[in-house]
Amino acid sequence: MASHLFLKPHLAAQYSFQSKTVDTMVQETRQYELILLGATGYTGKLVAEWVSTHLPEDLKWAIAGRNAKKLQGVVDELTKLNPNRKQPDVETCELEKDQLDTLVKKTKLVITTVGPFMFYGEPVLAACASNGTHYLDCTGEVPWIYDMIAKYDALAKKNHSIIIPECGLDSVPADIMAYVLAREVRKRYNAACERAIMTLYKFKSGISGGTALTMIELMNNYSLSHLAKSMHPYSLSPVKADNVVGPPTGSLLYRLFGLLSVPELGGVQTTYLMAGVDECITHRSWGLYQSSSNPYGPRFRFNEYMRTRNILTGFTFKLALGLAGLFLAIPPTRWLIAPLVKKFVIPSPGQGPTRESMKDDFMSYRGVGIAEDGKSKVTAKVDVGHGGYAATAVTLSAAAHVILRGRIEDTEAGRLGGGILTPATLGDQYVQTLNDFGMKVSVNN
Repeated sequence: MASHLFLKPHLAAQYSFQSKTVDTMVQETRQYELILLGATGYTGKLVAEWVSTHLPEDLKWAIAGRNAKKLQGVVDELTKLNPNRKQPDVETCELEKDQLDTLVKKTKLVITTVGPFMFYGEPVLAACASNGTHYLDCTGEVPWIYDMIAKYDALAKKNHSIIIPECGLDSVPADIMAYVLAREVRKRYNAACERAIMTLYKFKSGISGGTALTMIELMNNYSLSHLAKSMHPYSLSPVKADNVVGPPTGSLLYRLFGLLSVPELGGVQTTYLMAGVDECITHRSWGLYQSSSNPYGPRFRFNEYMRTRNILTGFTFKLALGLAGLFLAIPPTRWLIAPLVKKFVIPSPGQGPTRESMKDDFMSYRGVGIAEDGKSKVTAKVDVGHGGYAATAVTLSAAAHVILRGRIEDTEAGRLGGGILTPATLGDQYVQTLNDFGMKVSVNN
């Protein structure tokens, strides 16, 4: 049998899945609870394995895609992995409106890993928003989400569809970190959280071909003006950011090199590749929670960095990342470089790190939340015992559990009644489920 990342089918029995959702948002008579679209792809297979080994054994689910033979191959692998549970059904479907409408009407929730989402995501999201079906994906394409909010947020809310994009490594660790820090500042100090800062403290993880390709395709398919508008830190927020604080600043020495020192986070903070993406999502969560009984705070700002050992390392990384972005932004150099990168640097879409290389992967984040007085602080950690793509399987599966078997009516997503939301709107239930599934979220005393 092939080596698998998830080798603990018995773990599903260890978790308490006894709570029954009072699900008024989708029809109780639907054939499935969950359909996974894209199960033959690299990330999709990981999600299928995690669902098979960690979600309840009585889950009614299916995997869907265009190729029935390949889908059956995934089912065969899942059977080897966990032979004692009911295996998923196979549903064939093209990404066409009529077929997607038929597919999503069969289920309460769709998880899709079919990307790039700027090419393949809209028909699936639109079908879910139109038919009262909940939706999760693992995109990191903020310009696409910006467009989807404009087109489908009101429709999803009208039909009580909980639509949560960016429910993978982009942007669950950041979104949950910001949520937990704001919650703890409010709880401990009875004060608004004015600032949350997170760093990728240390990690070992590979890169997926699909993700690397997406970064290039964003430049090819969106104008620089649209990228700038949609990637503004508060572009996705339903609340205007008229009174928020600015980014954190450090001493003159660090500012000269474009770096930052945050004592609570250790090391030197430099630019993080996914910071722009994560900051947009966390600020949408901020805006969504501002109308709740548990707002983050009127001046809230989230910033994300990566820890490096010293100023030289931090500046070198920042410079390299800046030059790469510049070359990709200029069409002639992008057209020259992109084919070489696709051929020699990144794996093909559908491929990624080998199972053997992922065994020791991990991601470790540290964060600090600062109250409005600038002095009262809370620190927290998010420790992920997997690399990026296995972590995405965890975050998607945990979100599915909350929506399908949790008390969704007690979450902010339930209170809002649907719409294009964020991982953080699943609240404390999601934090607890992530902890149960091995993604440890903890607040320091």
